Amino acid sequence: MADTPNPTRPRPRPRPRPLLSVRSALAAAAAAASFLLLRSCPPAAAALASPHPQNPAKGTKPGRRMAPTPAMPPLADRRSVPAAAEAAAGLAPIDFPYFSLGLDTYRVPAELHRENRQRLVGRMLASSSSAGGEGRGLVLLEGGKQTTRYDTDHEPVFRQESYFHWAFGMADAPDAYGAISLPGGRTTVFVPRRSLDYTIVCGAVPDLDQVRDQYGVDEARYVDELPAFVDEELREVDGSEEEEGPPRLHLLRGLNTDSGNMAIPARYDGISAHADRRDFDLLFPSIAECRVRKTALEVGLMRYTHWVSCMAHVEVMRTCRPGMMEYQLESLFQHHTYTHGGCRHMSYTCICACGPNPAVLHYGHGGRPNNRLLEPGDMALLDMGAEYHCYASDITCSYPVDGTFTPDQRAVYEAVLEAQVEVIRRMRPAASWTEMHRAAERCILRGLQGAGILAADADIEDMIAADLGAIFMPHGLGHLIGLDTHDVGGYAEGTPPRSERPGLSKLRTARILEAGMVLTVEPGCYFIDPLLDLALADPRQAKFFVPGRLDDFRGMGGVRLEDGVLVTEDGCENLTVAPRAVEEVLDVMGGRQWPPERDVMPELKRNWVSREAGRMVPIDVPPAKA
Repeated sequence: MADTPNPTRPRPRPRPRPLLSVRSALAAAAAAASFLLLRSCPPAAAALASPHPQNPAKGTKPGRRMAPTPAMPPLADRRSVPAAAEAAAGLAPIDFPYFSLGLDTYRVPAELHRENRQRLVGRMLASSSSAGGEGRGLVLLEGGKQTTRYDTDHEPVFRQESYFHWAFGMADAPDAYGAISLPGGRTTVFVPRRSLDYTIVCGAVPDLDQVRDQYGVDEARYVDELPAFVDEELREVDGSEEEEGPPRLHLLRGLNTDSGNMAIPARYDGISAHADRRDFDLLFPSIAECRVRKTALEVGLMRYTHWVSCMAHVEVMRTCRPGMMEYQLESLFQHHTYTHGGCRHMSYTCICACGPNPAVLHYGHGGRPNNRLLEPGDMALLDMGAEYHCYASDITCSYPVDGTFTPDQRAVYEAVLEAQVEVIRRMRPAASWTEMHRAAERCILRGLQGAGILAADADIEDMIAADLGAIFMPHGLGHLIGLDTHDVGGYAEGTPPRSERPGLSKLRTARILEAGMVLTVEPGCYFIDPLLDLALADPRQAKFFVPGRLDDFRGMGGVRLEDGVLVTEDGCENLTVAPRAVEEVLDVMGGRQWPPERDVMPELKRNWVSREAGRMVPIDVPPAKA
């Protein structure tokens, strides 16, 4: 534990950090070169090139021989015929249409999106029936557009619009439309008719039969056929209008409660001819609510995105050390998830916050671009997640960059870990997410009492009533996750409203948990100077602090741990298999294998899996003996 400074003397401000010195630059370059050597060497040489060879500073004891870390074979080394790989793994051959980026990247069945469409049709028909209608009509969704950067012709890598992708699975098809006929559910997709110039520059495109088969839909047409198609679908059949009412054109329009932006309804030249048939009320709440609860096929895909991201976090954890730059950690994560997992996109901008920077909750943006040099004694907070087939992961690990927790760092880390364990212990259907947030605050405040920051004899409920939890955790406990990192449905109509209390007001949902939801559990504890100064100036909150002790933690930044967790019928399943216990973190930083031979924290409910022949399969990691 750090010495307590004299409370009568102000803590000296740290001197401004000089520009990167030649020695520091050489150290950073050596770290990068060491990593590249490690990735390019054969296994025996890689062990010699390991950045932490039996390093006591990385959590090993002097003279202790570390078990060799099994290298994860790169995808480029896995060129066996799929059938042979399946046979070797003891798996039945896959005989259904699927999406994959080749080698043994995850194979996403086209059935996932057909099942989504069936759920949407069923929900819309049920809602229409309860309102006295028959549900005849057409659902029309417009896919994402290929954009350019400002006024240039540079095209950023395309990423499909999420609602469209949920229904049709056309991740790589810009400028497309999709239609679902009601009540039958017949699906038609529309793709652009490309010119010869396009083919010369961008390559040949699939023909309509190939599009139909690739995405598992009933029919594929060209976009220029869309107006006539809609006209025909909305044509009134003789006598049907009297009995059922005219068919409706269901378009997507509604508020995203995270961004404050509106979903944009499909548009095309000539749609105004059906202005009296357009319905903006039924589609949005139906499809958003379907996205809130994941199917088994969606959960299988999300197990993969979380597994890939966890293995990348482990790789970064093993490589991280003083002398590197924050952006190198970001680069290693992106390299691993793309090379080993086929994940071209990140779920969000990587947060690689070290030293004091974890106190900036969304560090890593353009103004704070992961550009600090790592120094001994720094804590790293790395919030990074990759996406595959547009499905997200969101994982945060925190650890000391030199592999050694100080007593103060460990106290904060274990308070946050205890909060994560407590929330996961409570997660089940009918649990209140708002109460989960409060449970996390209580654990963190209790841990800060143990660290001597808050008065040991103070009542936790009095601190909660004074909103002290929001000083140390000024964000919500977590959020729904799926096709978007902050997934839709957080404050849908008919769900609990957003609280106005500090801390609770930052929750991205206040829903009662239901089976099929996937949420992040991300408690954190931060030392943010402006918030701490406000608390010390507020008599309601200042009375809980131990004079002077808080100064030992200013500049530390903070700790966050974040897992993606599925709510099941009888509890929950943790999709995140990252190191969490202090001993797990130190073992990985010291070069030990991951996944471990024994699970020292079964209370985290981690579902241990691995990838075989493009599928996720369970592996045996038994609980450690008490």
